[in-house]
Amino acid sequence: TRIGNKNNNEITLLSFGGYKYKHTLVMKYASVWSDISNKFNNYNQWIPFTDNHNHPIIIGRDENHKYNGARAVIGGVNNHLLFITYFQKNISVFDLNTFQFIKHDTLPTGNYIQDHCFVSNSENGQGQEMMKTNKQNYKMLLFCEDTGLLIKYNEDNNTFQFHKLSVTSLRSYAYVCINDIILFFGGWNLNVVSQSVHKYSIRENKWMTFQKTLFSPLCHCVAIWSEEDNHIHIIGGLDDKNTEVSTHMKTKVRVWDPLQLSKKEIKYIIEYWIRTLKIKLGWIDDFDKIIMKYNS
Repeated sequence: TRIGNKNNNEITLLSFGGYKYKHTLVMKYASVWSDISNKFNNYNQWIPFTDNHNHPIIIGRDENHKYNGARAVIGGVNNHLLFITYFQKNISVFDLNTFQFIKHDTLPTGNYIQDHCFVSNSENGQGQEMMKTNKQNYKMLLFCEDTGLLIKYNEDNNTFQFHKLSVTSLRSYAYVCINDIILFFGGWNLNVVSQSVHKYSIRENKWMTFQKTLFSPLCHCVAIWSEEDNHIHIIGGLDDKNTEVSTHMKTKVRVWDPLQLSKKEIKYIIEYWIRTLKIKLGWIDDFDKIIMKYNS
């Protein structure tokens, strides 16, 4: 799980849970080509997660609550809440400021959840100033086989609301959430490994299956979206013979959704417009927001 930072050159990563042995580790990551990583020895190393008094913190409940196949997102008004969804039907909220669980609840699903999709709703980033005075309804989405949920968390009274969404029948896929869409690559269901690619529209609550597929069946893989060049990287996983593969596939976001353009691509388009119209204009960051809003 990535913890937000004000420093754009630095990312804080949090690793917790585990199949056999529980752990909670944190890393301050900076590019190996940056000046930061060369100046400080504590960068790019996993170290124990500790409180303000340097006491180790273990994020976990008891032996009956395992985090194998769990998913987590960072949220809340101040990005200080860790939302964890895990086997069998659990959702918990961990306060990263007080280092305490503040909420446990049960998801309204018939089957257990594991190796599922759990993302923050893109609407959470809008109207941030208003949210500082109104902590209601931080939104998340969860999908696992026949379960689809819109989860609303009210930070004022520490309660959840759950609303059903349309679903696909898979789990154990790679997925990325980009603005208003979630892309799903591969997956597993009823002992069948898929090579299909699906797209879910958050705004329309609709699914789409692409004719274009992965090169081969794949599950238990990971997908990462690189905002800089607008690529999706699909890494690792198991094939349809349950064999571990060292897969690293790279694909452009616009292959799956032409409206999802990176800031760099938007600037190229605008620069082309300017050259075509022979208009000399300055560029401000608000133009990015305007174009992104138009494309969505």
